[in-house]
Amino acid sequence: MQLSFYLDRGNISKARQAPIYYSITFSSSRIRKKVKTVKVNPKHWDEKNQRIKSHNKSENYNYYIEYNKILDDFEQKVKTLFRSYLLKEEIPTKADFLTKLSSNEISLVKDFTTSFDEFISTSKNSKAERTIKGYITARNYLKNFEEETGFQLKFDAINHQFFEAFRDYSFEIKKIKNNYFARLITTLKTFMRWSLDREYHKNDAFNKMKASERNIEVIYLTTDELKRLYEYDFSEDLKLEKVRDVYCFGCFTGLRYSDISNLKSINVEEEQLKLNIQKSKTIDHIVPLNKFSKEILEKYKGSINEPLPIISSQKFNKYIKICAQRASINKLTSITRYRGQEKVVIEIPKYKLISSHTARKTFISNSLILGMNEMAVRNISNHKTEKSFMKYVKIAEDFKSKEMVNTWDKI
Repeated sequence: MQLSFYLDRGNISKARQAPIYYSITFSSSRIRKKVKTVKVNPKHWDEKNQRIKSHNKSENYNYYIEYNKILDDFEQKVKTLFRSYLLKEEIPTKADFLTKLSSNEISLVKDFTTSFDEFISTSKNSKAERTIKGYITARNYLKNFEEETGFQLKFDAINHQFFEAFRDYSFEIKKIKNNYFARLITTLKTFMRWSLDREYHKNDAFNKMKASERNIEVIYLTTDELKRLYEYDFSEDLKLEKVRDVYCFGCFTGLRYSDISNLKSINVEEEQLKLNIQKSKTIDHIVPLNKFSKEILEKYKGSINEPLPIISSQKFNKYIKICAQRASINKLTSITRYRGQEKVVIEIPKYKLISSHTARKTFISNSLILGMNEMAVRNISNHKTEKSFMKYVKIAEDFKSKEMVNTWDKI
């Protein structure tokens, strides 16, 4: 079986939109039909990858994410249908294939690992990059668990006995912390619900698995540390200067690194940013600009790096630690973690804890400490749940209580 997508360049509309067709070949049959609802400007079509490319900075949004998801879902459905024929050792006719392709009833014997790969594949255009990485990590961890313990992963085996074996392996052999274990269980349960919805199994025992995360310290830069980093002279190493600028931009706007990476000049207005938030799928989100964020944008205006110089998140997280170390952000910071019931406390220089994620935490924490209205901060940071936001409110309250003791109580 072969599936390909191609552009009908001989049928371009006045709006410069051409339809996309699919071509499926198997045995001696060939099926060619139009992909419903998907049209694209020919200059945005990637012939090699058979997908739609992103629009240019100066162009309107071309819905490449939504349209590519349609193509991905269709490709996955075709592959699933062909696997069903292979498993049954049947040779499909063209008519039978089209009938089943147009229905939602594809009978396929599913194994756990193959289904997990399908789960990851179908999530790529609807989930954030960081979420997909978490899925892949969980898949690999489960595979290692199966190989090292001999516990065979099957849909009907994800139950209480599995949970105990998986927990003991994680804490006693792999020595992982409670919060990481909780994230693995959350991902596993998400996958099990996904596969249950697709009728790959009928096991609902996984719903009883409980693994709670413990609250951990919020690592952020104080206003003094942020000022020291922002004003530090990195002129002898322009690579570090650019990383510092992008990090500080996150500290001044509260944007996630993924959203900063996708920032285009068209998103930058005189007093604000207007953009779509990847993680929460928020459209036309507004982020007001302060004098510091404006200074950073102005610095790169008209350059090849406009609006900001972006590198991979891996390199960014490596270099920002070097930046923080040079700016003397080296206060010993106590970190408490739990492995089962075992409490693990370590002290580490603060610069080693700085990453792209701490920029957003720095913005939220300091905004509240400096007195910004809670709802205003939450609106800018685009927090959807109160629970995740309240930990920052507690930081601000604790800071203010400490300042009260350090001032009035000393009179």
